Amino acid sequence: MRIFSGLSAFPITPMTASGEVIAEDLAGLVRCIEAGGADSVGLLGSTGSYMFLTREERRRAVAAAVGAASSIPVIVGVGAIRTDEACALARDAASEGAAGLLLAPVSYTPLEEAEVFAHFEAVASATTLPLCIYSNPSTTKFTFSPELVARLARVPGIAAIKLPLPSGDLATDLAAFRAAAPALSIGYSGDWGCKDALLAGCDAWFSVAGGLLPEAASALARAAMAGDRDEADRRDSAFAPLWDLFRTHGSLRIVYAAAQMMGLTTAEPPRPLLAINDDLRAKVAAALL
Repeated sequence: MRIFSGLSAFPITPMTASGEVIAEDLAGLVRCIEAGGADSVGLLGSTGSYMFLTREERRRAVAAAVGAASSIPVIVGVGAIRTDEACALARDAASEGAAGLLLAPVSYTPLEEAEVFAHFEAVASATTLPLCIYSNPSTTKFTFSPELVARLARVPGIAAIKLPLPSGDLATDLAAFRAAAPALSIGYSGDWGCKDALLAGCDAWFSVAGGLLPEAASALARAAMAGDRDEADRRDSAFAPLWDLFRTHGSLRIVYAAAQMMGLTTAEPPRPLLAINDDLRAKVAAALL
């Protein structure tokens, strides 16, 4: 199986109030992901709060995750505002044993396509690891066109793209990117729609829930990738209360609360994010039943 395929499970990065990674808790999450049947660990994505961590703490997180994962690859987010910083983070991840990289075009000033292309070209050349384009326009304010992705697909080292769920027809969106870049592995995030993305023939599900409930998410992914719509629908329906919470409140605060309830960590979301209130915690608890 290619590295950017199947279920890629994205855990939170437990940290102290001062931003120090709680390595023991992170390692425990990674061991659960591996035991649950996921195909890879997606470390330091948005769920992993990568922009809240210093370079040193991000490196510690990679070391902890790679040390805990004995049989599945660890894909590491290396997004940073400056290109030289992203290159340095890529080299750090490679030196700590990461198997692949994930890069979003993080910026303060909105980026143009030529700037994004140059940024990705530089980071892809910083190591020999395969790199996945991370399209997350809700946070980066940049949207990848199929035309730009076609150009990026010709850059040595760029091997995959992680797409958000489209506002329009999913099959049409997948077909457009598949035609533009047939050699790339194409996956989606947005857990509530990824069953349909896998049934439509995408290669990967980049999953928040997989970082928390890997066994159930793995079973859903396997059913959908096998084309078993009835089984995939059945397993997806069990997640419906959690999907509703993700859509309504966003996933990050929800998964922190869930991880606490499951005894996986006592860490709170990094400030200025605040923990959810008691009413919402009750809904999270009910969704986990």
